[in-house]
Amino acid sequence: MTREELIAENKAQKELITSLQHQLEQLQKLIFGSKSERFVSDIADNQLNLFSDLTCEESKEKTATEEITYTRKKRKHPGRNPFPSHLPVKEEIIEPEGDLRDMVRIGEEVSETLEYIPASLYIRRIIRPKYALKKGEGNIKIAPLPSKPIEKGIAGSSLLAWIIVSKFVDHLPFYRIRQQFKRDYDWDPPSSTINDWFVAVCTLLKPLYEHLQNKILKSGYIQVDESHIKVLDKDKAKSTHRGYQWVYHGVKDGLILFHYRKGRGTHGPKEMLQSYEGWLQADGYSVYDKIAARHKIQIVGCHVHVRRKFYEAKNYDPDRGNYALGVYRQLYDIEKYCQTMTAEERQAYRNIHSRPVLEEFKKWLDKEAIVVLPKSPMGKAIRYAIRQWDKTIRILENGDLEMDNNLIENKIRPLALGRKNYLFAGSHAAAQRIAMIYSFFATCKAQDINPYIWLKETLDKIPNHPVNRLDELLPRNLTKAKEIPKM
Repeated sequence: MTREELIAENKAQKELITSLQHQLEQLQKLIFGSKSERFVSDIADNQLNLFSDLTCEESKEKTATEEITYTRKKRKHPGRNPFPSHLPVKEEIIEPEGDLRDMVRIGEEVSETLEYIPASLYIRRIIRPKYALKKGEGNIKIAPLPSKPIEKGIAGSSLLAWIIVSKFVDHLPFYRIRQQFKRDYDWDPPSSTINDWFVAVCTLLKPLYEHLQNKILKSGYIQVDESHIKVLDKDKAKSTHRGYQWVYHGVKDGLILFHYRKGRGTHGPKEMLQSYEGWLQADGYSVYDKIAARHKIQIVGCHVHVRRKFYEAKNYDPDRGNYALGVYRQLYDIEKYCQTMTAEERQAYRNIHSRPVLEEFKKWLDKEAIVVLPKSPMGKAIRYAIRQWDKTIRILENGDLEMDNNLIENKIRPLALGRKNYLFAGSHAAAQRIAMIYSFFATCKAQDINPYIWLKETLDKIPNHPVNRLDELLPRNLTKAKEIPKM
């Protein structure tokens, strides 16, 4: 081989090694590492407005160090947190031993501790007296039986709500819930019975789920993301299918919808968004671009996905990585300042302060794209940012748009926790039922609603609730106190 060929081969091998090291690092981080992407800039906070003048080629000046001593006031311990005011108080008076007849009570010492009473099962026995005329003629009178979530079922709404919240909020598989029943109440319901209850509840809630879907599709601004879920494959023994939960977030109303599909292809979101018109914020997955091209959808990019590429490449190219992360630190500082503004005020503020930073960043991307190795981690990060540019810059067009999809990524976390506990869904139909419950509970979390109270009240009402008033049952319309009802 010639010298030039050896140099070219060596260069290619170095690129391959760097790429493989980057992939290994990401896999190790995924399994063992912290998920934090916090970045502390080397630039002092008071130099923020000079940020756009920096370039990655500029050398960093060495700062002199000096030892500083000072005194400060010792911070007083704030004490323990106060007890919640709504908790019941059970008073217990302890008198001193001995003869107290010659003594006068002059005061008292009060000590408080928090105690716990385990949850309890009880039998609700409904007795309906029958009445007939004394002469023995006429109809017999009896009060109607209150409606139940499961007709002829023994489980009431409170028990059904507790079981489902335990599984999907506290991430307890059904078999562990059965173990609790056996241990604490000496009651062991069959696993098939509990699963039948779950199916019946989902059947009852299906119209409300469809109403939630329609509300999100009419919202005009949706964030979308997807996450995988394992599903038992009946066609292949001892194997699972990799399905996907597509998550849609109606930002304005704080509504969340999980929708299960067997794959990650275009069919799922295309079917969901076929009648949607408005803004759609997503990552760089090409499926969203294809859908937006065929429908009246304005696609918006996610800045946090762009930033993440630079964060992952930072260790391989510190100067460029720190520069890009510094740009995003400045952009997010601007966002933090204007988050309480109206949409019109935020749009104007972004165009004054964020636009110059973004335009300078784009010049830097175009310049560095020519210099860096295309297959290096930094090269991939820069090219990803350039490909997404036309979508990420659209945050300047509307003050309602968020910088990123972090709001929806937070809603997917319960699904990731659930995967670790109950491992898989038993079938594709079960995966869609899981999607339905996650939709309601994620919406409860977004609305700061107790999911147990919402589900219990909804199961009490929905059997006789008019179909044209389903909006009243959505979590955001729960107006009662967020307190567990007492027996």
